[in-house]
Amino acid sequence: MIKRTLEKTIEAKIGSGKAIIITGARQTGKTTLLSTMLRDREGTLWLDADEPDVQALFENPNSDRLRTLFAGKKLLIIDEAQRIKNTGIKLKLITDNLKHIQLIATGSSSFELSNLVNEPLTGRKWEYQMFPLSFEEMVIHTSLTEETRLIPHRLVFGYYPEVVTNPGSEKEILKQLADSYLYKDILMWERINKPEKLVKILQSIAFQIGNEVSYNELGNKLGIDNQTVEKYIQLLEQTFVIFRLGAFSRNLRKELKRSRKIYFYDNGIRNSLIANFNPPELRSDVGALWENFVISERMKFIRNNNIWANTYFWRTQDQQEIDYLEERDGMLHAFEIKWNPKSKARLSKTFSATYKTSFDVITIENLDRFITG
Repeated sequence: MIKRTLEKTIEAKIGSGKAIIITGARQTGKTTLLSTMLRDREGTLWLDADEPDVQALFENPNSDRLRTLFAGKKLLIIDEAQRIKNTGIKLKLITDNLKHIQLIATGSSSFELSNLVNEPLTGRKWEYQMFPLSFEEMVIHTSLTEETRLIPHRLVFGYYPEVVTNPGSEKEILKQLADSYLYKDILMWERINKPEKLVKILQSIAFQIGNEVSYNELGNKLGIDNQTVEKYIQLLEQTFVIFRLGAFSRNLRKELKRSRKIYFYDNGIRNSLIANFNPPELRSDVGALWENFVISERMKFIRNNNIWANTYFWRTQDQQEIDYLEERDGMLHAFEIKWNPKSKARLSKTFSATYKTSFDVITIENLDRFITG
């Protein structure tokens, strides 16, 4: 069993008097994590809110009914809690009135679960995001040497748990993930009438990783308006398929201010969308694959280890650029990302003359220092 970084964090919060909310894409291991940790713990009740009878339990509840339903329980786990109507109010009832019960709720969409519980559970919850497996977790599971050797494979097939644990079946599993689980929540909750547009947006983004993404260009290419493009991208971000980096801008007139780059949380999903599983040595996009891999792994590391950082890229109108920027504790840290360890990279003189910053080049030779503790 691959040990997840989030396990220690969740274990430390049990008994804190607050609800624990875990969001993350489908098939990233939320249920497996909790099952491994808590399934056999005395006084545990596990409810799957995908089931209609579980949803019915929470129709018109009051505190007395909840005490009766969960009498003798110490730990209540509600999987896919967004399926319960007005779930935020009902989770608040449990948290406020059944203080002897530790409540844990999971959901596969931040726009469903997080938005529904934010106001009712203000000050009453701990919220965490579950990602696909990370380089850091796999190093702990095997070794740094072994996982570094597997980087070319991970660039192509990614880190979804089922993909990692079923070598030889990667393509089939990723196709199932991309065809069904990936869009299920968006299509179900938002009643999108043209899912093919959603897929085409994702495919277009997949070909643009490492580059700025123009909503106007995407809209013109696909025959939809800018507002619809932005809505779809927000939904894809809130279901943990993609994430955005905004442009850093403070002082310089030529800095790009409203641009954004879009990355995938998982390389395997990206490659599945464009139907390209060729190894890195046969690809023309290996630089983009490496950039997506490094930045997505850094995002996992930041979130998994509770590091507070603002994240950006930087570019000017005359094409000076920095791949990735972090702002932590008032300091800027600039990074260039290179697949070829022999590639030369220098910090823009314009940037260094304007901002005080550290600078590093991230290659396969020093990756572990960037994305492991």
